[in-house]
Amino acid sequence: MDLLRAWYDLRDLSNPIERLLSWVSDWGPNWLVYVLSAVIGGIAIFIFVATTAIGNIWIERRVVGRMQSRLGPNRAGPFGLLQPIADLTKLLLKEALMPRAGDTWVYLLPPVLVFVPAILVFGVLPFGPGMTFTDLNVGVLYIVALGSVSTIFIFMGGWSSNNKYSLLGAMRMIAMLVSYEIPMVLALLGVVLFAGTMSLSGIVVWQEDLRIWLFLLQPLALGVFLFASTAELNRTPADIAEAESEIVAGFHTEYSGMKFGMFYAVELVNAVAVSAIISALFFGGWWLFGLNRWIPGWIIFITKLYLFYFLLIWIRGTLPRLRIDQLMAFAWKYLLPLSLANLLLAALEVLLWIEYDVSAGIVLPIFSVVNLALAGVLVVAWTRLMAFHFEALPKRPRLFSDISVSVSEGARGVAS
Repeated sequence: MDLLRAWYDLRDLSNPIERLLSWVSDWGPNWLVYVLSAVIGGIAIFIFVATTAIGNIWIERRVVGRMQSRLGPNRAGPFGLLQPIADLTKLLLKEALMPRAGDTWVYLLPPVLVFVPAILVFGVLPFGPGMTFTDLNVGVLYIVALGSVSTIFIFMGGWSSNNKYSLLGAMRMIAMLVSYEIPMVLALLGVVLFAGTMSLSGIVVWQEDLRIWLFLLQPLALGVFLFASTAELNRTPADIAEAESEIVAGFHTEYSGMKFGMFYAVELVNAVAVSAIISALFFGGWWLFGLNRWIPGWIIFITKLYLFYFLLIWIRGTLPRLRIDQLMAFAWKYLLPLSLANLLLAALEVLLWIEYDVSAGIVLPIFSVVNLALAGVLVVAWTRLMAFHFEALPKRPRLFSDISVSVSEGARGVAS
């Protein structure tokens, strides 16, 4: 029983892998250990991404259906669980069209290449202690860089289609992505300043050691990152690339069949990645105030991941789509000033903390209360400052106790 427990301990999935690799290193060459560990990690990430992408199709459609007072998928299989398989089969059987005047190779590459940064993000996500495929010391910078690469693939898809609506949709989405990347990076800088590292697992360990979530120290950064990520994911209320009443379906107008399905699936994969990043950077990742001693850390991490994925579904099911001018104004006039103010506040607090060498148990609760209060004040004050004032409306409600109409005027009104 002790031997089985050592190999099949579900509390830490890295234990059996480490034992397998140590056994291989005893009789095989060293390079085989590195190759085998990379293959096992890659297969594990691929299985997780594939299963969550298929399952989230049902989850998202079911939850949005409930929010809109309908059932959602309920015909294909019990409770509609086979609906993702039906959708996949339909996309595989549909005819794959291609514009005759389009650029063939540039047109075919984006549906495949767009998955590369989406999957590579999972390589630095800390699912648990020792359960990171590669623990980069610049993990935050790595994530930001991968998010910027997808802009090239979007432009390739819009330009190679030889369709003015596709090109217009691609340019609009690129403008949106570039605009929202700035406040998103500034929000992440506040987290890096407090943790003192850009490693995602290092940030989780910092929260575990000091027994505090970075959400309490950086509430404004969390809000900015959440809304900026919604725009990066091309989800409602920021899915301007799919504004059917304006530009058909955006940069993937000319894509059909499974090529369109790839663009659709990568949005679900990116939503899972964003939820995982929020869980790790702001809510402790695998750590949960000591519960990770009894509950496996990877289960805690995935639970947090799906809580924030539900939040993204909630936003999609309730908020309306913004116009392009509203979306760009929200990035430059609202999120950017707030993210700059938050970064300045975080830098000042870290400087005071280091300068006076105050105990973390004293200074961090004070910073948490101050930052939560300032976040609320800044959001309300900046909203009122930037809100459009309708000067034509009356300042006070005008009430009339009695409106008298003569009989002659009433008769003329009826006759007319």
